[in-house]
Amino acid sequence: MDWTSYLFRFDGRINRALMWQALLIVALLAAVLENLSPVIGLLDGTRSAARLGIEFDFDFGLDDLFRVVDPGAWHLLASTDRVTLILKGFGTPLFLWIYLATAIKRLHDRGRSGWWIVLFFFLPNLLLHLSNRLPPAFAPLDWAGYALWLWGFVEMFIVPGTSGTNRFGPDPLAEAENDS
Repeated sequence: MDWTSYLFRFDGRINRALMWQALLIVALLAAVLENLSPVIGLLDGTRSAARLGIEFDFDFGLDDLFRVVDPGAWHLLASTDRVTLILKGFGTPLFLWIYLATAIKRLHDRGRSGWWIVLFFFLPNLLLHLSNRLPPAFAPLDWAGYALWLWGFVEMFIVPGTSGTNRFGPDPLAEAENDS
């Protein structure tokens, strides 16, 4: 499997190791883009060297994806500098695409449809992001979000895939053994 189909296509299957590798690739790219904003600010004179503040924040604001549906977070957009906004505008969709493509292929390796990503990624993140806006009576929804996230983590990163060919394609581990 070449890099473009591995990171950008939604068909086929990948094993756990390739899923962990994709997560590492996204984290490293996010850290690089997160640190480009202060460096560009230093170069164009909008930020001083004393406030450069290079950090390794590996999420690159993927929570911003869920802030789109949160009207209480919209006011934060005005305080964001343009360079950071442009970098996040390009980076967040790219990282989301890579994550979804690899996660769906990993779900295929488990014999599941790609639609399980809604249950394992979108619903838990939406619930967790909006949990501070819900009254205390909705605490079980918060716990359900954590439970769904944990279930998805175990399914995609810990449990081995189905052995042999399934409806989504050949076993990626069998292909790796044949290539050796």
